Amino acid sequence: MPEHVDPRTPATNAAAPVHLQAGDVSLVIDVGGGRLPRVLHWGAALGDLDDAALAALRTAGSAARRGFPVDGEVVPGVVPEQSAGWLGSPGLAGSRAGRAWSVAFAVGPDDVVVQRDVAGGGVVEVRGSDAHAALDLRVRVELTPQGLVRQRATVVNTGEDAYEVAGLLLTLPVPMRATELLDLGGHWARERSPLRTAFTHGTRLRENRRGRTGFDSPYVLAAGTPGYGHRRGEVWGLHVAWSGNHRSLAERNHYHEGLLGGGELLEPGEVRLAPGEEYASPWVYGSYGAAGLDDLASRFHRWMRARPQHPRTPRPVTLNTWEAVYFQHDLGRLTALADAAAAIGAERYVLDDGWFGSRRDDRSGLGDWYVSDEVWPDGLHPLVDHVTGLGLQFGLWVEPEMVNPDSDLARAHPEWMLQVPGRLPRPSRHQQVLDLANADAWQHVLERLDALLTEYDIAYLKWDHNRDLVDAGHGADRTPGVHGQTLAVYRLLDELRRRHPGVEIESCSSGGARVDLEILQRTDRVWASDCIDALERQQIQPWTNLLIPLELIGAHIGSGHAHSTGRSHELGFRAGTALFGHLGIEWDLREADDAQRAELAAWVALYKDLRGLLHTGASVHADVPDPAFAVHGVVAQDGSDALFAIAATAMSAQMPPGHVPLPGLDPDATYHVRPQAPGDVVTHGLACPWWTPEGVRLPGRVLERVGVRAPVLSSERLVLVRATRV
Repeated sequence: MPEHVDPRTPATNAAAPVHLQAGDVSLVIDVGGGRLPRVLHWGAALGDLDDAALAALRTAGSAARRGFPVDGEVVPGVVPEQSAGWLGSPGLAGSRAGRAWSVAFAVGPDDVVVQRDVAGGGVVEVRGSDAHAALDLRVRVELTPQGLVRQRATVVNTGEDAYEVAGLLLTLPVPMRATELLDLGGHWARERSPLRTAFTHGTRLRENRRGRTGFDSPYVLAAGTPGYGHRRGEVWGLHVAWSGNHRSLAERNHYHEGLLGGGELLEPGEVRLAPGEEYASPWVYGSYGAAGLDDLASRFHRWMRARPQHPRTPRPVTLNTWEAVYFQHDLGRLTALADAAAAIGAERYVLDDGWFGSRRDDRSGLGDWYVSDEVWPDGLHPLVDHVTGLGLQFGLWVEPEMVNPDSDLARAHPEWMLQVPGRLPRPSRHQQVLDLANADAWQHVLERLDALLTEYDIAYLKWDHNRDLVDAGHGADRTPGVHGQTLAVYRLLDELRRRHPGVEIESCSSGGARVDLEILQRTDRVWASDCIDALERQQIQPWTNLLIPLELIGAHIGSGHAHSTGRSHELGFRAGTALFGHLGIEWDLREADDAQRAELAAWVALYKDLRGLLHTGASVHADVPDPAFAVHGVVAQDGSDALFAIAATAMSAQMPPGHVPLPGLDPDATYHVRPQAPGDVVTHGLACPWWTPEGVRLPGRVLERVGVRAPVLSSERLVLVRATRV
């Protein structure tokens, strides 16, 4: 029998592990042993450790084995390899027409680079090579100053024939005590619904094949200690930053404590590397919370706010015309709506679908990005000039990735639609998808959008994407095209931002079907859902907030009758819900009476007064024992100020209601707690004795551990509570 040959040096000769520490998080990475990096610890900060202690930590974590399929210890790397004894989900999957399907990457002493950040954290870069498979693999693992883990891998074909990548998975370990999983599902108008399952042996695999992030994206896949919540328990979470097909998994077996992993989901033949070509995985993010989901979320939020491109100007009150006029565009109606918006304090006006080509409904004209001569004989200038003359920014709706078959563009270039040989995909909303990986189609869309942004004073694009990618075949051979389409969209956004750096862009996708950290590298907010029913938004917005901060979440006040559900709500519930986000209005204000306009103006004024707090503070969500109540809020980073919402989402079984906590305040400070107008109106006047402008004064630890008695609220009502440090 041939002698076993392993190109890697034995682990006993390994250098000491690398310890990165930042934001109360430690990441210990074993870069020795001549193999790909392995994470030995990801979680609570360990303090200063010298090389001897780090080597001892590695030894202390080494397990004795019995009945394992290979001799010696098996610890999966950040890109797990079967050659190392790992028989779970493989890190790199692929082959050269059936050859080179198993890899064993060797890492030399000069193939590891460690850079430490003066602000904390740092970067570990490792290059591995497999001479037999003729592949290189570059792995980059970062710990940001906020304590957020980012990692990605790049595979390079160093051989003389093509290598097909079937998948590239990056993982992070979680300990045995993480026995509960949480991820999110949903559908149109009900995005990001939480799902709880046990973390047992086997694989919980979430695959998305929609060609966009998806309504039912797992969003954040979290594993935690039993009973973890917003403010309690240890929790580890993973997010795949990719706007196309992707997968996330949680895996545990009899030989390994557990891991979380994720990457792009590739169709057969979608990525074939010619000699010298490379494929880079999406960024995969990991966040740890020592004190529940709020702690986990805070690392995402702080990292996003530290980005140089993060919006830092006050987020303008936005009126969108969709639910006010739909496709019924005429100058008189739209200018009157602008006047009403300006009168209540709006700062941005967005003209939605219906301004271009033959687009009088959703059946035709999509893709013809020319202002309609029929509806706008003088172009959009009269409306734009009127809106900007009122002191409002002007915004415009576009859907550049889509096309109606009944359009001039589709008739001129039917080959520009994603399709498989012999048939178009089944239509959705009477539309198909443009193949933006086709250079001519990409250039055409870029030129049309650039022309609009050049001709008109447009400060904002609502960028929509209203269908899944089905049978998305690209090019003359109609090979799988979601990967190329996703990269082409990124390039399109990047080029538009380069040409028009002052224009803000919203990621809208039938509502909230494209919300991920990679699209948000190129956009300034997301539309959380097409459903602006305040009761539904009481779930959609807080779970969207698990990943991204409030200033990036579009949240609008609709009319009294919700278009998507048929429910009716009082203005206070609608406005108090939309307050916790980037506030907007989606309501034909011409139909509002004087009292409604005055109340709406008061809510807009409150938003303007508090958006500095709402959009820089820490988001908090209470673990409330009464399922009829939801309590969430924002606490200033220095603990000086806070605003909370107490929302009754159902009728309580307890009468009067019990105590609700006000979390996240400075435990050692005393706070003046009182109702906040205009969210101080209690149904039928059934307020608690403390519900007065004088309120109460209590320490932060008492407000979190004991709380205050909730006022009596009818179902689907909301009040606001202000807490200011004395």
